[in-house]
Amino acid sequence: MKTANRRVALEDLFVILASLCIVALTPINTDISPAHMIVMASGLSIAVLAPYLYYRRKQGRAIRFNYRMQSLLNPYKIGFILFSAALAYLVFPFYFSNTGSYNNWPSVSGAKETILLFIGTNALGLWDELFFINTILTILRRHFKFWIANGLQAVLFTGFLYELGFTSWAPLLIYPFALIQGYMFMKFKSLGFVIATHLSIDFILFLAILDAYDKLPFRFFVTG
Repeated sequence: MKTANRRVALEDLFVILASLCIVALTPINTDISPAHMIVMASGLSIAVLAPYLYYRRKQGRAIRFNYRMQSLLNPYKIGFILFSAALAYLVFPFYFSNTGSYNNWPSVSGAKETILLFIGTNALGLWDELFFINTILTILRRHFKFWIANGLQAVLFTGFLYELGFTSWAPLLIYPFALIQGYMFMKFKSLGFVIATHLSIDFILFLAILDAYDKLPFRFFVTG
């Protein structure tokens, strides 16, 4: 490897490790108290912003936030988003009822806590795409073939969600999901599309948590 290439590789490795250290120092759990949510959001936001600002200063816009929301007006993409939500609808209640993993999330009472749970689940889904897909995958692709880079980011993606509360056999589903998200991002160059997909799933997750604690006023799920 040429000296210049080695220097770039070491710089990129440093950026990834520094970002992961920020994530590791952030208290990662499903506590929905406002104080904790502010602390957690601050740490995770820094983990996304630090690489972006570093590359913007050093190399222009190596990391971009191309949402391309207009590209969502596509039957194929809308169908994929709806399919992802439908799959989540079937999987989450079954997963929670068979593993008890819903206990990793708090049982909410009242409108305030319900709103905080909704914000928390969706904010983390948004962050997952900004960090693992838009940032980590983009950096890794500078040095590895796509499927190697995608496989590596999926490992990190899966590990984070396992630490968050998706335990038991959830990684068997999260890892392929992370791979698909990486592929869709590479194929369509649309951060908005992968975020919309993830948020549709997180909305079902939010309902599934409420259902697991018998907080829904009606029966919504057919599995579980």
